[in-house]
Amino acid sequence: MQSSNSFPDWHGTTILAVRKNGQTVIAGDGQVSMGPTVVKGNARKVRRLAGGKVVAGFAGATADAFTLIERLEAKLEQYPDQLARACVDLAKDWRTDRYLRRLEAMLLVADAESIYTVTGVGDVLEPGESAGGGSIAAIGSGGNYALAAAKALIDQDLTAEDIARRAMAIAAEICVYTNGNLTVESL
Repeated sequence: MQSSNSFPDWHGTTILAVRKNGQTVIAGDGQVSMGPTVVKGNARKVRRLAGGKVVAGFAGATADAFTLIERLEAKLEQYPDQLARACVDLAKDWRTDRYLRRLEAMLLVADAESIYTVTGVGDVLEPGESAGGGSIAAIGSGGNYALAAAKALIDQDLTAEDIARRAMAIAAEICVYTNGNLTVESL
């Protein structure tokens, strides 16, 4: 039994970024689960930022993720067209600020040229190039399933969006915390 001061065991996010042949896509599923129960099936976990030039997806506590997205937007205003610098500055603040340090979320952020995974321990990770010539990153409960599927599809004659959609469908078949209700944003 859960004590009154503990948080529920929330799960249910799969965010996948695929970059191939000049197209970058971030896809996120819509499921939010509490323990074994699906509490929402159509959450929107992918957002456009910086006037549509940046796309961000989040995993973790929603309020925490929105706080981080707001901070990232402020960094993007401070450093226009410098996504890497904005992400590094956000990660630095996130790690050192007493309030931000307690936030439990991760971000997957992309512009037309780059993809970054940003974490609360100070990481800003840019995926290497895959065997098929593209870049892939994933976060969340079903992230590893989507990542594996996308890696298997990257060398096929498919667009980045096709790869993202197919990989997310595979993840939804395997991961109980992932569904097929997708939000997909392309750059």
